[in-house]
Amino acid sequence: MSGSFGVDGIGGGGIDDAYRPLPSVYLGFLSIWFLSAFSWTFNTWNNRHFQSNHLQWTLSSVPLIKVLQLTLSFLFWYSCYNFQTCSLWMSFGVYVTGALFQTVSFVSFLLISHGYCIMCERLSVPERRTTAALGCVSYLTLVGYRASVPYFTVLLLLNYFISFYVIFHHISQNLLVLREQLSSIEDEDIHIMHDAVYTKYTMFKKFQSAMQMVAMAETLIYINMDDTSDNYWLRVLVREWAQLCIFLYIGWTFRSQEFSYNFSVMPNLKSKAGNMVPPIYSIEMDAAAFRDFSSHEWHIGVPTSSPNAESSTDSFLVIVQHPHSYKASTGSQIVHT
Repeated sequence: MSGSFGVDGIGGGGIDDAYRPLPSVYLGFLSIWFLSAFSWTFNTWNNRHFQSNHLQWTLSSVPLIKVLQLTLSFLFWYSCYNFQTCSLWMSFGVYVTGALFQTVSFVSFLLISHGYCIMCERLSVPERRTTAALGCVSYLTLVGYRASVPYFTVLLLLNYFISFYVIFHHISQNLLVLREQLSSIEDEDIHIMHDAVYTKYTMFKKFQSAMQMVAMAETLIYINMDDTSDNYWLRVLVREWAQLCIFLYIGWTFRSQEFSYNFSVMPNLKSKAGNMVPPIYSIEMDAAAFRDFSSHEWHIGVPTSSPNAESSTDSFLVIVQHPHSYKASTGSQIVHT
C-alpha cells in the first residue's frame, strides 16, 4: 500500500501549523509497528520447530522496514518543529524507505500468492524470475512517480495492474488445486489429511479477501490525491491505520504456529502444463512391517519435493502412520503422492 507520505509544507516562510500533529502520529504508529515486529520475530523463533519458517522470516522484513520509515518520519518532523532544522537527507531517507516498504510488501504478497512454503517448499525458476522482475519494476516506478518524472504515473498504474493480476491469478489457481485435493481426500476417505488441506484453503481465502482490501485502498488513495495541508495529518492517520489493519490481518493468517504433522504432505506438482493434483493411494501395513520406522506418530518417508522441481511429475510422498496412533486401526496407513 502507498505508505511514504510526502514531506510537504516546508517553505521559505516556515512550517505550516497544519503539520504539527504529525510527530505524535508517527510516534504512535512507530510504537505499534515496533511491537508488531518484535512479536512476529519472537513468535517465528519460538515456533521454529513446528514448521518451515522461510516464509515467516521473509515476511519479517515488512514490519522492520516500516519501523525504519516511521522512525525517520518522526525524527524529521520532530526536528523541524522543535529544533527548526529540517534535514534534507532525513527526508530523502523517508522517501526511499517508503518506496522500499511498498516494494517489499508486494513481493511478499507475490510469494504468498505463489504458495511459497504453503503449496511448495520453493518456487520454480520462472516464478522466481517473475517475482524479482515485478519487484524491481515496482521500485523503479515508485521512485519515478514520487520524483514527478513524466509518464511514471501511467507506468505505476500499469505495474499495479499487472501485479494484482498475477496475485489474484495465482490465488485462484491454488484455491482450485486445494478444492480438488479436498475432493480427492473425501473420495479416498482419508480424513487424516482433511484438516491440513482445509487449513491451507482457509488461509488462501483470507489472503484473497485481504488483497481485495489492498486493491480497494490503493484505488481510493490515488483517486483522492489531495496535496493541500488542510487535515493532512488526518489523511496520514487514516492511511496508516489502513496499512496496519491489513498487515495485521495477513500477519495473523500466516503467522508461525503448530500446524498438524501433515500440513505440508500434499505438495503441488508443477509441470509445463500447469499445476496438477498429485494422486493419492493408500495401503495397510501391520505392526511387524512397521518395526523399522520411527516410533513417532508420523514418519515422513520421502521429502515433500524432488531436488529437481522441474521434473517432479513422477515423484511421490510417503506418510506412515504409527500403528498405535488410532485404537480402531489394526495397521498403519501410507499415503503417497
